[in-house]
Amino acid sequence: MSKVRWGLLSTANINKMLIPAIRRAERGELAAVASRSQASADAYAADWGIATAFGSYEAMLASDAVDAVYISLPNRLHAEWSIKAMRAGKHVLCEKPFALNVGDVDRVHEVAQSTGRVVAEAFMYRHHSQTKIAGDFVRSGRLGEVTVIRGVFNFKMGSRENVRLVPELGGGALWDIGCYPVTVAQFLLGGPPMWVFGDQWLGASGVDEVFNGQLHYADGRIAQISCSFRTPFHTFVEVLGTNGRLTMSEPFRMDLGGNRLLFYAGEGEPEEIPVPEEDLYLGEVKDMHAAILDGAAPYLSLEETRNHIRTIVALYESAANHRPVRL
Repeated sequence: MSKVRWGLLSTANINKMLIPAIRRAERGELAAVASRSQASADAYAADWGIATAFGSYEAMLASDAVDAVYISLPNRLHAEWSIKAMRAGKHVLCEKPFALNVGDVDRVHEVAQSTGRVVAEAFMYRHHSQTKIAGDFVRSGRLGEVTVIRGVFNFKMGSRENVRLVPELGGGALWDIGCYPVTVAQFLLGGPPMWVFGDQWLGASGVDEVFNGQLHYADGRIAQISCSFRTPFHTFVEVLGTNGRLTMSEPFRMDLGGNRLLFYAGEGEPEEIPVPEEDLYLGEVKDMHAAILDGAAPYLSLEETRNHIRTIVALYESAANHRPVRL
């Protein structure tokens, strides 16, 4: 195999971000799309110039037309269809959140091992140079000892007819966007916290539309995360250390053109750290190609993914019971 033939398992709106990245990647091609009806699949394929359309997800998995699938189904279906895809011989790039409980992560891991298929969680920002440079900067010691990380991801929900507001499908602000500051904190601090405390505001549908949390690490280090469906779009990360602070504007949406990485050593002007311009979604596609075609380990490991899910589940438990929860 010299190229990975991709299939889109659903016609979700997020696909429009990945399609150009697949087509720009030298070792991949977009081969097929599957929907719950043939008419829907045909219409989507015509709109996006995709050669093959399947009228069911099962039909695409049974076909030899694709080598890897991108799963962008509602959250509650991620683990189920990742397992089905791997058992059908397909490699899997699964949208975040990878699963809604740790048991499902472990089941996906077991199937990946037994089938020899590649599976990875699709946190596109982790593959971007800005995130990697920030990680190297923190680990270099220029900030001194990291004491606090603050991460925010907000956007104002428009229509109330949105899958993000359906409890049965794994809706909620923390699962949808709060997972970003949770994962960047774990990346920069080297792993999961010791214990967490969460607080949430539930909307009419029963899901959290606002969530705030604290992740507590050894040596007094803290990560503070905040997310909301009720305020205008805003993302930001600030890393405070004993020798200065590092700020990341638009850390999870580098495609908007406002991202800057700044180091404040004291009270003077900040130092801007250069970040090369890159396609936000191309990195995760190329990483999958390296894993499938070259046998490389995925950059985002399933161990990290398991810790993401552990932490989010603990935050929800804390918010529901109004008490700290240890991991």
